Amino acid sequence: MTQAAQPASPHLQIAMTTGEPAGVGPELTAQALAGAATHWPHARFTVLGDANLLAERARAVGVDWDALLANGERIEVQHRPLGTPSVAGKLDAANGLYVLDLLDCAIDGAVAGRFDAIVTAPLQKSTINDAGVPFTGHTEYLAERTHTRQVVMMLAGSGQRPLRVALATTHLPLKDVSAALSVESLLETLRIVDHDLRHHFGLPAPRILVTGLNPHAGENGYLGREEIDVITPALNLANQQGIDARGPYPADTLFQPRYLEQADCVLAMFHDQGLPVLKYATFGEGINITLGLPIIRTSVDHGTALDLAGTGRADSGSLIAAIDTAVFMAQHRRAG
Repeated sequence: MTQAAQPASPHLQIAMTTGEPAGVGPELTAQALAGAATHWPHARFTVLGDANLLAERARAVGVDWDALLANGERIEVQHRPLGTPSVAGKLDAANGLYVLDLLDCAIDGAVAGRFDAIVTAPLQKSTINDAGVPFTGHTEYLAERTHTRQVVMMLAGSGQRPLRVALATTHLPLKDVSAALSVESLLETLRIVDHDLRHHFGLPAPRILVTGLNPHAGENGYLGREEIDVITPALNLANQQGIDARGPYPADTLFQPRYLEQADCVLAMFHDQGLPVLKYATFGEGINITLGLPIIRTSVDHGTALDLAGTGRADSGSLIAAIDTAVFMAQHRRAG
């Protein structure tokens, strides 16, 4: 006899990794979840991290952590022990594997269907590399662990019409960007952005504006041919497939209200082409979203802020926005 399927939980199940233990992730998690019952009444949170560390950092910033955990139906801690005791603001490579363990637990749970989404606090890449594990970033690691051939990094602001910037390439030296761009990879990036904006953000016909790579979008080939040989052919193929992608536009003039008010997302060719503009406009409330994964993942738009760790001066606005978006996306996925 086959076992009857269990009914889905009425609550969305959200996993939260607390990131680098010497950074602000543990305390921001406590601060953000202090308002969980009010902000996210239909979500249940599993916090991945060292239980003693979380309690210590929560107390340091004035959060009654024991009271938050008293109702285990809303927030629970899945204890994962530190590799070595952590001091706020002081990195230790002995905790590099601990940080990866938190991420692995969240990914495995989401792939297995135990979590509807994961929200990640910032980690320190150097600590993981110093622990002997080659690591370039959350985005690449998520793709590898979920066996996803191509993912897209997108940062977004908040508001009724948020600024969203996706990247054609992520953590590459500038000298390698041109070689990493191809008609096929750009077309796949546009497919991923279009698909996820439709299915996870409820946009029926997303409009994507695409930057050029070179100054003045190549100046008709005088300043480079990537726009002619790669970007425009990819846009033409995308349009033939029903994707509303326009460009290529010069990056120095694209980020103006008269263009952005017509756009649901901007696709920039490399990391520091689009993200400085977005972070200037939204820092502290912006978020990072990985598109193209079989799971939902959001994160903050800032780093570990070692100088602020344990002081209570770090702002939880970006983490709250990341939780907001994870819940929103998970609701759309469930409804679909």
